[in-house]
Amino acid sequence: MSRQQTQRLAVILITAVAVLVFIPVLLVIFYLIASGIGAINWEFLTAMPRNGMKEGGIMPAILGTLILTFGTAIVSMPVSILAAIYLAEYAKDNRLTRTIRMAIVNLAGIPSIVYGLFGLGAFVLAAGFGTSILAGALTLGIMTMPVVISTAEEAINAVPQQFRTVSQSLGATKWQTIRHQVLPHALPGILTGMILGLSRAAGETAPILFTVAAFYVPTLPSSVFDQTMALPYHLYVISTQVPGMPLSIQYGTALVLLMITLTLTLLATGVRTSVRRRRDW
Repeated sequence: MSRQQTQRLAVILITAVAVLVFIPVLLVIFYLIASGIGAINWEFLTAMPRNGMKEGGIMPAILGTLILTFGTAIVSMPVSILAAIYLAEYAKDNRLTRTIRMAIVNLAGIPSIVYGLFGLGAFVLAAGFGTSILAGALTLGIMTMPVVISTAEEAINAVPQQFRTVSQSLGATKWQTIRHQVLPHALPGILTGMILGLSRAAGETAPILFTVAAFYVPTLPSSVFDQTMALPYHLYVISTQVPGMPLSIQYGTALVLLMITLTLTLLATGVRTSVRRRRDW
């Protein structure tokens, strides 16, 4: 078999695998839309649930999900990016840093329920925060840090070394070089890590089950020490704990959660694409 035939066969196989992966995702999305679009209206998006959650809306769960996602970003993103800068630009290549990188990779693969149990012990009980937004955001933030650190470090390492050399040869300090040359060019990759981390946090059920989520809260949260409803846990509750729950409400809730995560992803992807187009390498 010639080189061109081998390359053509490889392209066909890769395309077939991509299609096999993409088709089930499309089928799930279309099924959710077909099954849940009938339940979505203005009242469903803005009203409080009533009659045992069989009527009304899911506004508290939507708001709680957005609050937790925003809190996760505040907790995890600054620390993760600073850690990635240290590992990529300042840390020496020795046994300690290799161990730290291995630990970060392993932490990224830990099941989310383990993070939930850690958050229960560390923040709910030991720190005395109780089941609250603060405990949930801290738990989700720690859960997303390994993914963000790994992707941000790779993005920083991908910036050509010549940028650093030229900047420092012109008199810039190491931090000035990182701030004005490295980080702007690494921003698309850093945003990719943020997208992955926040999308995972927005859809997680196990961590918030132990730290923040409530079956039903009659009022909206007023501080970070309050409990809140959240879409992933709300979907679990109405699907398994509420007898006679209409399927349209279950699928409508799932569709809203999908739309929120998809919207966050599209917004971040748009920003990433815009930054990438301005990149000069």
